This record gives sequence, structure tokens and C-alpha cells, in this order.
Amino acid sequence: MSKQIKLAVAAALLAAASSANAGIMIPAGDWTLDIGGVVNAYYTTTRQSGDLNVGGAPLGLGNDTGTRTASNITTGLLPNYLSVSGKTRQNDLDVAFTISINPGASTTNAGIQSARQENRQAFLTFGDKSWGSVKLGKDLGIFASDAILNDMTLLGVGSGAGGLAGNTTTLGRIGTGFMYADWKSQIAYSSPNWNGFSFTAGVTQAWNAVGIDAGLSTGQRGGASPAFEGKASYEWAGDVGGKVWVSGISQKVEGANDRAEAVDIGATVNVAGFGLTGYYYDGRGIGQTLQLFGGFDAAGNRRDSNGGYVQGTYTIPGVGTKLGLSWGESRLDSNGGADVGGDVKDSMWTIGAYHPLTKHLNLVAEYSDVKHEVTGANPLFVNNGEGKSKTVSLGAILFF
Repeated sequence: MSKQIKLAVAAALLAAASSANAGIMIPAGDWTLDIGGVVNAYYTTTRQSGDLNVGGAPLGLGNDTGTRTASNITTGLLPNYLSVSGKTRQNDLDVAFTISINPGASTTNAGIQSARQENRQAFLTFGDKSWGSVKLGKDLGIFASDAILNDMTLLGVGSGAGGLAGNTTTLGRIGTGFMYADWKSQIAYSSPNWNGFSFTAGVTQAWNAVGIDAGLSTGQRGGASPAFEGKASYEWAGDVGGKVWVSGISQKVEGANDRAEAVDIGATVNVAGFGLTGYYYDGRGIGQTLQLFGGFDAAGNRRDSNGGYVQGTYTIPGVGTKLGLSWGESRLDSNGGADVGGDVKDSMWTIGAYHPLTKHLNLVAEYSDVKHEVTGANPLFVNNGEGKSKTVSLGAILFF
């Protein structure tokens, strides 16, 4: 199984009994191949109400008159995954690759069995444990990656189930506590692990803030210069284990008056079956939910944003069931005056139960309550008001 999937499983389960081992190992000449992946599906029912739609679109835009209920059977925050990795040792170098495909688990059109599909990973690495490794290709972004890897809804659904049916994933806590790290083309260096301390730094494919209109910019690949991302962390084991991390991103944005920048800090501590995670980020021009979405106003001036989440979990001894409660919020501030986008605040609290039915199969039950608020916007372009979304999800996730 690829390194990012292993990290996601280990972080989400907080080293519980259901964390997955490597996938299917196959010796092949000089290479060792590892075939692994994820299969998951959930029944979800979402009740939306209020003035604004919170069904899953970035910033939750769109009218939602009155109240409506949507029921779907779909994938959760993690997509279905089929990953092929290979590694070998040649000329005193550890050389490896990973390629993955990510099909959705639902379709919204009768008679058309073609759910959406992504290709999130295609990268190679080379290095040595004495000096680190270099990665080239497409993989999870560096900034905000630990925020999503420690989110308990990684094994479940979180928000977005009502409006993202037919997609490869839901939103989890993306946009209600942290920015999406996204899957980016990159060239990155990762240091060795020095007694728990390590860091990663790299250049990644920049996003362009195109179509800056009504204060709502959209992210698109491109740019005259790359983005610069980095993170550092310290991890320790023992009766009281945990991890602390910081990360950041900076990039020039074409058509804007300044750079998009953001930093974050987080920590997680585990003791006697209890886990506690805290996270905070602060940005200018980075937007909300997806990077550079809403990050600049119509004049090309960057908008401030911040947010974070707190999460507590407890794993029942002898049973392995993990119970969790989390709350988070993301804010995007208006610049006032000519900025017609208004102030945006999205928050969510989630309660979940994650039971390891077998070593690799987990049953999941979640309830998520989302609130989306827009104030101070120009009503000719953006709706002011409040929307609510309440989602119950039941399903299972399998790692191999």
C-alpha cells in the first residue's frame, strides 16, 4: 500500500487495532511490488435548510429555498483506491514509484454506469536513509496535509454528502476547520528522521486565481512561478505519545496584487486510549475550502482567512471501537468596500463511531451538523443568509 494511504490509515485510527498493514507483496526480479487500496461505501441522508445551500459546493453558494432531504449511497472522504507501488535498491539508492486510480462508488444518471474517477498519485522517489529522499510527480500537497491525515472523518463521510453524490469523495472536515491539501505535481525533498524530527520542503504546481469576479476566484493549474511549500514535525512514542507540526505555503498569483500565503500549526496526543488533536491555520489570499477559492476580491486584493478544529477520541479497550467528537470552523473575511463577496463562516461538529470488524474492515457511523453563514455581501452577486446541513451516514471501509 502506498505511503500516503498508510499514513492516512494510521493517523485516522490513531494506531488502533484496525490499522492496515502493507498490501499484497509480490517479488518481481529486482523489484518488490505492493498492491493495496481502499474500498468504501456509505448510506447517507442529509437534511438541508435555510437561505443558502451547504450541499458541498465550495463556499456553499446557491439558493436553497426551504428544506429538503437527500439520500445517497456513495464513497466517503477517502475515495476508493487501487495503488501499485514498487521499490528496489540500486547503486546505493532506494528507488520507488507509486501510481493509483480512484473510482467513485456512485452515479447520478440512470443507465450510465460511469461514476467519476481520479488519478491522485503518479510519482517516483529516490534517496537513502542517511540523507533523505527526493520525490517527483503528483502526490498529496505539503501544506495542511497533516490536518487531513489526523481528521477522524477520514474513515467516514463528514460534510458534503448531500451535494457530492456521484463524485469520488465527500468533504469530511475540509472547509470547516482546514484547507484541502489537494493532490499536486511537485518536486520535494524529505529529510531523514532524526530522533522523531523531520521536515519536507518543495516546489509544487501553482494555482491561478482566474475569473476574479464578484470576489469569488477559482483555482486552476498554471502560473509563471511555482508555489513553495514546507512542513516540519516532531513525533514521539511512549505511554504518552504524540506529534506536533507546522507547515506553510507561498505563491505568486497572476492577476492579483499580492502573494497567497498561509501557515498552520497542529498537535495530537494519545494516552491510555484517549486522543486529543488541536489545529489552527491563518492565511492571506489562500481562500477557503479549496486553495485560492475566494482568496481575492474583484480588485485583485487578497482576503484574510483562518480556522481550526479540536477533536477528542477514545478507543474502548478489548473492543477496539473508537468513539470521536470534533468541532471546527473556517472563516473568509471580506475586504469591505468594493469587495462584494462578504464574510463567510463555515462550521461543523461531528460525532462518530469507528468499529474494527476485522483487521482490515471497519464499520462506521457518523452524524455531522454544518452551518454556513454569509454576511455583508452585495445581494446582486452573492446571497446573504444562513444555511444548515445535517448528515447521518452508515457504512464500511476496507483497507488491503
